[in-house]
Amino acid sequence: MTALTLSTAAVPGLRADAIVVGVAKGAGSRSGNLVVAPGAEAVDAAYDGRLADVLETLGASGAEGEVTKLPAPSGFKTPLVLAVGLGAEPEKDAGFDAEALRRAAGVAARALVGAKKAAFALPLADAADAGAVGEGALLGAYSFESYKDKGKDAKARGGKAPLADVVLLGGKPRDRAYKAAVERAVAVCEELNRARDLVNMPPNDLTPASFAAIAQDAAKAHGLKIQVLDDKALTKGGYGGILGVGSGSAATPRLVKVSYTSSKAKKHLALVGKGITYDSGGISLKPAGHNETMKCDMSGAAAVLATVVAAARLGLEVNVTGWLALAENMPSGSAVRPGDVLRMFSGKTVEVLNTDAEGRLVMADALWAASQEKPDAIVDVATLTGAMVLALGSRTFAVMGNDDAFRAAIHEVAEEVGEEAWPMPLPEHLRKGMDSPVADIANMGERMGGGLVAGLFLREFVGEGITWAHLDIAGPAFNEGGPFGYTPKGGTGSGVRTLVRLAELAAAGDLG
Repeated sequence: MTALTLSTAAVPGLRADAIVVGVAKGAGSRSGNLVVAPGAEAVDAAYDGRLADVLETLGASGAEGEVTKLPAPSGFKTPLVLAVGLGAEPEKDAGFDAEALRRAAGVAARALVGAKKAAFALPLADAADAGAVGEGALLGAYSFESYKDKGKDAKARGGKAPLADVVLLGGKPRDRAYKAAVERAVAVCEELNRARDLVNMPPNDLTPASFAAIAQDAAKAHGLKIQVLDDKALTKGGYGGILGVGSGSAATPRLVKVSYTSSKAKKHLALVGKGITYDSGGISLKPAGHNETMKCDMSGAAAVLATVVAAARLGLEVNVTGWLALAENMPSGSAVRPGDVLRMFSGKTVEVLNTDAEGRLVMADALWAASQEKPDAIVDVATLTGAMVLALGSRTFAVMGNDDAFRAAIHEVAEEVGEEAWPMPLPEHLRKGMDSPVADIANMGERMGGGLVAGLFLREFVGEGITWAHLDIAGPAFNEGGPFGYTPKGGTGSGVRTLVRLAELAAAGDLG
């Protein structure tokens, strides 16, 4: 992964492939004029204070995500200056928003693909800004290269390595807060990129068994406890939901429990992730055009694994248990059928009306398993419903729950870390639509409000008295369009930063 360091080096003598500076749209009386952002003073001075004029001549406006390149001034040991737009200049005495810095750094890192080293002279008012710029650069530099030719002909075909080294100028290498911010950024981003790698892996290589093996390797590397239930153990334990979904595939299902514990913990947070390594829809086969990205249906489990490892790397004073509900949903002679009734781990029976509503079945078993440990809170993460994509689009995940205050807290946390989220209700009148004449509940209800119906189904399998929230990340988990900000095409790692921050707040006693 890209390296991240702090430096107080003088800009003119710095050896790098590029210096990144920020520019913004002027506010107040200067509205419409380009403004050079703090951090770039030395670069501006080398242009005799006319850097903004030069950039405007080249067409720069300061708009968010805009990139303008120009030769470095005479005497600089760095050949290139890259100006990245930060959007509107903040009001007087207000700094740039952390997310604006994060996105600008991500855009710059993507623009510098192929470069070995870049110095980022973006605004750093405090350690938090350093962390934001560091996160943006590390996430923006991400590239999934595992299946690409790295031979001698790769470069000739246009293959370029991601930016290798990011230096944050204006930071304080010996300051404890700055060092901590950078160390946190590295830990969180490396784990978030682990989640991205898992989402991007092809389903012929990422099966429930191989996913479990990856989790075992991560647990061993970071001192985590792990338990893997294979199909025999699942059968013995009565995990009818996970077994039912996985029954049509030659790749047998798994339930993975991975735990980080702290001797100083006063809270226990349980995380449950949907891990459908490939979703064909089963017997209720998905229509043409809807199968190609279904390797991403394990994004929730990837986010949970990444979060537990991140908690361990950060040494958080909270216990975090991750549950990965892993199965492959395939059609075959042994697959579960519409009309079948499954007996879940909780003992409840479910009439399966649609085998493409499979995520809620594996999640139900994992939620009940998590509930048996009586954690202080459970948060589940799943690419659960297309209905939520229709409701909130491709960049925003939904937050539901059985506690309004907890749901609101998660929404606030998501906004704080730069993930777009929106609180959604669980209307009681929709529950009746899942009544079944032959079982305790059906896995489908009313079509309208389908994402909320799925949330109501999951709620049925949360232990009594346990605070619970559900994140439906179906929209933002996989980016089918072009990259933007620090978000790549493909797997995004959606949910990881929100969950890590949630764990930090729980450790600090600030989460109720």
